[in-house]
Amino acid sequence: MDLYEHQARELFAEHGIVVPRAEVTGSSREARDIARRLGGRVVVKAQVKTGGRGKAGGVRLAADPAAAELTARQILGMDIKGHTVGTVMLAQPVDIAEEFYVSYVLDRTAGRFLAIASAEGGMDIEEVAATRPEAVARVPVDPAEGVTPATAARIAEAAGLPARTVDVLVRLWQVLVREDALLVEVNPLVRTRDGRIMALDGKVTLDDNARFRQERWGDQDDTHTDPLEAAAAAKGLNYVKLDGEVGIIGNGAGLVMSTLDVVAGCGARPANFLDIGGGASAQVMADGLSVILSDPSVRSVFVNVFGGITACDAVADGIVRALDTVRLTKPLVVRLDGNNAARGRAVLDAHAHPLVEQVTTMDGAAGRAARLAITP
Repeated sequence: MDLYEHQARELFAEHGIVVPRAEVTGSSREARDIARRLGGRVVVKAQVKTGGRGKAGGVRLAADPAAAELTARQILGMDIKGHTVGTVMLAQPVDIAEEFYVSYVLDRTAGRFLAIASAEGGMDIEEVAATRPEAVARVPVDPAEGVTPATAARIAEAAGLPARTVDVLVRLWQVLVREDALLVEVNPLVRTRDGRIMALDGKVTLDDNARFRQERWGDQDDTHTDPLEAAAAAKGLNYVKLDGEVGIIGNGAGLVMSTLDVVAGCGARPANFLDIGGGASAQVMADGLSVILSDPSVRSVFVNVFGGITACDAVADGIVRALDTVRLTKPLVVRLDGNNAARGRAVLDAHAHPLVEQVTTMDGAAGRAARLAITP
């Protein structure tokens, strides 16, 4: 369960992390009154559960209450990556000296958490991570030990953060543990001109399995959920929308994560994360393809399956069944290996769909899917 930014900031404040004063509204008229209470000059921020708000025009500075009302009116109702803006947060602006990035995320494959931090935070953090990965520190965190002041100091040193961020790193870990979170992210964490360390933005994802301990949030409004993620959730799929052009399906989170990396290494961007699981049926494969092929940004699809509990012939049957109900207009690259792989390949060969091709190796299949996606 993702929280809105204002909810994440509420948690931060409860755990002693400094955030600017702010209020939330769904009314442009009320935005004028809020701006007046906050001192006149405010930052107006769209409240949607997706990134890239700033680049989409969903974060703007308003010079006075009248401008705040006008800006709120312009942002409310905006569509940001399929999310309609229903509320805005107005926050006091701060005088920024430096911007940092910090987060804790669950690394399911390694069975631990990962601290990710950089001294170069802000809107371009994704570009920094892609072009200069050495500027982003990744420090494993043992969940049994947690983030002590000593651990936080190591994270800060690895990322080139000032020593004053150590206390915030410890408190962010407390947010993660005490609030049953799978992800806690601050971008940017800033040092102000007067030396304060403040969280200007926040993203928190809570563990759905712990909803019974997090009743304060109730049932989150799903009207702003990505429509593809909503469709996938209705089908019981473990799907996450990404900003790319190669649709990804795999069986097992570790294999899917590796597939994302291999596709990215071939020069293309993954369009999604979709794990059909270790015991997925042919129906699950059909449902997964239906969701991915509904994404207009997808230009090719890569199905990467290692047959174990999920036999490859069942996967192949699922692909064929999906193609009987979904009109395939994008190339589909399939790599089947493991249990009943030869039988699965034979099923696809017999179907002989002109847009379906098979490659026997993971690297070769990823390269082919990437080329199909990025070639004009």
